[in-house]
Amino acid sequence: MAKSVRAKLAEQVAAATRMLVEENVLDYSGHISCRLPGTDTFLIQPVSDSRAELDPDRLVIVDLDGNVVEGNWRPPLEVALHVEILKARPDVQAVLHCHMDEAITFTLMKDVPILPLRVYAKRWAAGIPTHADPGHVNTPEKGAALAETLGEGGAALIRAHGLVMVAESVPALFVDAVHFRENCDQQLRVMQVGREPVPLTEDEMELIAGPRDFHVAKLWNYYVRKNQAGGIVPQDWDSDF
Repeated sequence: MAKSVRAKLAEQVAAATRMLVEENVLDYSGHISCRLPGTDTFLIQPVSDSRAELDPDRLVIVDLDGNVVEGNWRPPLEVALHVEILKARPDVQAVLHCHMDEAITFTLMKDVPILPLRVYAKRWAAGIPTHADPGHVNTPEKGAALAETLGEGGAALIRAHGLVMVAESVPALFVDAVHFRENCDQQLRVMQVGREPVPLTEDEMELIAGPRDFHVAKLWNYYVRKNQAGGIVPQDWDSDF
């Protein structure tokens, strides 16, 4: 029996969350949201559930006023972050908020931007803004301010706090997060040996990168099946892109 769109998306959110824990992007905090197509609502995990074993049946449904419309658990404390970004960006289907160490490091250095050094960094080659307020994004006003900092881009840093990232699907968001961490790590490695990073040019990025849909599907399939083999993601969860 085919799974509903909602069930498939819930499994994608739960799988991506568990896998991002394995990739050191999420830990005991952070969260992914995903729109429910054709509605003004989205899926998100409860505030206290472990990211390492998130269950799709535990996700709550929240509307764009921040109200829980289905589910018996509280959403994350920073649910306003997701609400305001989804309201401001109708093109976005999935949002990640995390406290990635590598990203925070770049918010604590003066005039050191994250440069496009890895193959798929083209997504942020135009620059990554930093939101100046390090506090929790726990009110509509703070969420709207962060959405303004993000603008039309794919990611924004939050000073001494973490980052937000947006994409057209949960699998795409997962792949972007993995590449973002890889790119940050690569730049920090170059800086550690006292050398100046040399960013990829636009032509070089075009030369190396292939079609985005193909790449996202390939990596999503790889990571889902790797984590299914390792017991992180259940075998019966939907791995289709």
